Amino acid sequence: MDGAAPHRTLSVIIPCLDEAGVVGPLLASLQSLRRAGHEVILVDGGSVDGTDRLAAPLVDLLLASAPGRARQMNAGARAAGGDILWFLHADTGLPQDAAGAVLEGLSAPGAVWGRFDVRLSGDHPLLGLVARMMNLRSRWSGIATGDQGIFVSRRAFEAAGGFPDIPLMEDIALSRRLKRMARPLCLRQRLTTSSRRWEANGVLRTIGLMWLLRLAFALGASPARLAKWY
Repeated sequence: MDGAAPHRTLSVIIPCLDEAGVVGPLLASLQSLRRAGHEVILVDGGSVDGTDRLAAPLVDLLLASAPGRARQMNAGARAAGGDILWFLHADTGLPQDAAGAVLEGLSAPGAVWGRFDVRLSGDHPLLGLVARMMNLRSRWSGIATGDQGIFVSRRAFEAAGGFPDIPLMEDIALSRRLKRMARPLCLRQRLTTSSRRWEANGVLRTIGLMWLLRLAFALGASPARLAKWY
């Protein structure tokens, strides 16, 4: 769908809501990307903790949006100047030369989107198993989650209609649409994503909840109802 193009540029899009305590390291790690001619866009959903003030000098574009991860990411995509869109959560830690892996991966014939493997921060013995299962499930199913740093050519993103404006599972829904165009590129480099949700709510309880939400969504449950459970 997209041919190789040596001049292709990345637009990194980060949706935030009250993430001043975690977004700083990610933004710092993206400064070399900005110096190389790519862009970083942060879309704030109405933070009251100073996220926007912290981010302002570290991004190319700071947008204000109504809250909602899907609508924030879509707003960033509309404003983006790059021909590859890369969506990252605020608490993501990047492996070395992650951007290079994205650019190289999407230069392959037929490659239009993909994601990274993940590891979970934290020391709980089950977290490593959780991450391995996430990666294996994604590789088998061709479905990616936002934690995995979804990247996609602008052309494919627009052809898929962007993220559906739903309060939960927007990443799953977009993956399904993109999967009809091509299987995802599953990069084995691992992003680090925060385990704060898992540790705060209990690892086993969170595993059960996430599987329940995915099953209910697959069976047609309303994303609005799932968001209340979440």
